[in-house]
Amino acid sequence: MGQSENEQARAHADGSGGLPPGQRTQRGWPVLHYGPVPRFKPQTWDFQVFGATEGGQKYSWDHERFMTLPRTEVTADFHCVTRFSMLGNRWGGVSARTVLELAPPAPGTTHVMVWAEYGYSANLRLAEFAGPETVFATDRDGEALTVEHGFPVRLIVPGLYAWKGPKWVRAVEYMTADRRGFWEERGYHNLGDPWAEQRFSYQEEPGDGPEF
Repeated sequence: MGQSENEQARAHADGSGGLPPGQRTQRGWPVLHYGPVPRFKPQTWDFQVFGATEGGQKYSWDHERFMTLPRTEVTADFHCVTRFSMLGNRWGGVSARTVLELAPPAPGTTHVMVWAEYGYSANLRLAEFAGPETVFATDRDGEALTVEHGFPVRLIVPGLYAWKGPKWVRAVEYMTADRRGFWEERGYHNLGDPWAEQRFSYQEEPGDGPEF
């Protein structure tokens, strides 16, 4: 039996999971992405933070150093805009809060743009990026991510649709104003809250995002 709307709302509010409206549970993890799968080159791979940093400098970690950053594990759901959800995943990796501590944003920073291979990007409000469950994941359920699922690093933002968490992440840009990312420029909702079914830009209310 499915959850009532009230049960779903309570589950979302207390972080205990559940299915957002319009979603179905999924066994297995479908592979969905735009463009080719990149080839991982450890000798040239790096993770950068730039833009409106507190001191104006750029931060960079090579793969070896990134993998030595403090690690965390969170149990959180995964909701794809294509209407499947995977509940209760164990994500291991580097917390976004750790990145924010090591590379502080400047006062006035309101949003981030997360950049991935081939120029793919996704925008987030800073408060969402700084959420306790937001993680730069390197593994799921105790196993390293496969390259098709984002190895070596993908972003997981459990409170938003999964397109807001790019695979193959390479950088975070701090911003003092919002700017649409790859899919947001192509008709997806600027905010992407699955509990409000914010799937497409035509659903946006005034203030939900910058003008096209």
